[in-house]
Amino acid sequence: MKEIKPAILMLILFTVICGGIYPAVVTGLAQVCFPRQAAGSLLADQTGKVVGSALIGQPFSEPKYLWPRPSATADFAYNPLASGGSNAGPTNPAYLKTVGERMQGLRAEGVSGPVAADLVQASASGLDPHISPQAASVQVHRVAIARGLSEERVARVIAAHLEDRQFGFIGAPRINVLAVNLELDTMTP
Repeated sequence: MKEIKPAILMLILFTVICGGIYPAVVTGLAQVCFPRQAAGSLLADQTGKVVGSALIGQPFSEPKYLWPRPSATADFAYNPLASGGSNAGPTNPAYLKTVGERMQGLRAEGVSGPVAADLVQASASGLDPHISPQAASVQVHRVAIARGLSEERVARVIAAHLEDRQFGFIGAPRINVLAVNLELDTMTP
């Protein structure tokens, strides 16, 4: 009985500290120091309507848009409630068939030459909002034709959204698909 009272008091104390005070302090600091990120890194269209987050991929399939990395989330593509990859290895026949079908789709849309792997292979989360600069550059021709813009103009928009390695050494340079597509929607031929 002597040990139960201190144990219950410690449980209550640590529940209040770790379940209330600490999260409130961290959330408050995040709101003050990183307000955009703490709010979800939301992006809005030209009317000011929030259309998504810079951190979560979205499906784009119209020729006028830069296409994202494929998604392998459960139930449906780009399902934010079921983030995860397919876990299919590079020798899995179903995986090879899926990659082959994606390649055929790109070729049918006029993509020629080498294709960046991130245009045919899903990411581990299935929600990657970025593609490589190489994956973006092979789409410039299609997007330019669909929008009636010059290839140089589309390439400039993509280049303006190039994000460098995090802290200069982590990851690879990347392009945020949603950010590019939102800017392309503001352009007229």
